[in-house]
Amino acid sequence: MKKVLAQALELVKPSAADRLTAKKRVDEFLRKISFKEVIAVIGGSAAKDTWLKDAHDADIFVMFDYAKYSTKSDKLSDLLEKQLKKAYPKLQRLHGSRDYFQVKIDGFTYEIIPILNIKKADQAKNITDISPLHAKWVNRYPKIKDQIRLTKAFCKAGNIYGAESYISGFSGYVCEILTIYYGSFQKLIKAASKWEKKPIIDIEKYHKGKNVMLELNKSKLLSPIVIIDPVQAGRNAAAAISHEIYDQFISKAREFLKKPSLDFFIKKDTTAQDLEKKAKNNDLIVLHVKNLEGKQDVVGCKLLKVLSFLDYHLSRHDFKVLDKGLVFTGSDSILYIITKKEIKPATIIHQGPPISATAFVKDFKKKHKNTFTKGNVTYAKDERKYLTAQDLVNDKIKDSYVKERTISIR
Repeated sequence: MKKVLAQALELVKPSAADRLTAKKRVDEFLRKISFKEVIAVIGGSAAKDTWLKDAHDADIFVMFDYAKYSTKSDKLSDLLEKQLKKAYPKLQRLHGSRDYFQVKIDGFTYEIIPILNIKKADQAKNITDISPLHAKWVNRYPKIKDQIRLTKAFCKAGNIYGAESYISGFSGYVCEILTIYYGSFQKLIKAASKWEKKPIIDIEKYHKGKNVMLELNKSKLLSPIVIIDPVQAGRNAAAAISHEIYDQFISKAREFLKKPSLDFFIKKDTTAQDLEKKAKNNDLIVLHVKNLEGKQDVVGCKLLKVLSFLDYHLSRHDFKVLDKGLVFTGSDSILYIITKKEIKPATIIHQGPPISATAFVKDFKKKHKNTFTKGNVTYAKDERKYLTAQDLVNDKIKDSYVKERTISIR
């Protein structure tokens, strides 16, 4: 395992040249967006030095003086936009708990977030105000940065990384907390392989001697694991993690321990062959989508709604959905649905009311053209609208519900 981890780290850790290139790029950007009364700083994994090689984005926090702007929290985005447009007239404004901005330059994406310059979490007017405090906490543990990189790469390769609502996975901050808590990637994986029902991690011991399940609001305890935010005692940093992703993390941890391999750290694009292998002998439906423009989280959620819409109609027409998923690739995506392999008969028999229920029989016959009686019960024989799941999907993707959530789908 030691050899595999060393090789993995070599793959994911930025080189000295990577660092120099990134620093020059970010410094130049910070210089262009700086203006009076604010402090613009790098944020996220770059501020914590837990970023991975080949990163193509950076978070920039523009900090407004707390004393002057704490009562104008809802105005920060407007104030920042006015200044940013001087340097980048075509920047994109994205909606969030506090609106932020996106600028793309030569394939690199900057997200610029306006925040208040706070010293303590309880000063925050918005959840984003606390982000620099996360970096400050992580930076108390400089010796574990490479171990954090392994955890992040492991989660990314396993498609379980990201707190976005269409993923519901392990955020970068959660990866950082877990690795620091257990002491190394290897120790985390060993512990995770034994996780059972709702482990509770409180690294700063905010709730020592108390029942965390009674201390926090119930809405914050729905996740399969509870991780108390080291800088915010009342927050569950793992609240976004779904039960499915949690189970996948445990499963992947066990697989890695059983047979360590570099493959666990290399993110691969999902291919048609991968999906066919997943479907086995069942029917596979693959849809190619041109995504709407906008915030990735919002776009991803819309695509999940399309999947749920198709799932609902398949179930209504008696097709058994075994699995479904979204492969998000930026401007394009793939939706896939796996159904039980079958061709439905051309007709379907509906059981109606007993012949003694005259009024109900009358209504039943109004709804169905071809009715008959068997025993004491009325039946109808109707033509089935869709003989295969693919027929149904081909029809439903023309629906306005789907068209409103995609640019194109085929």
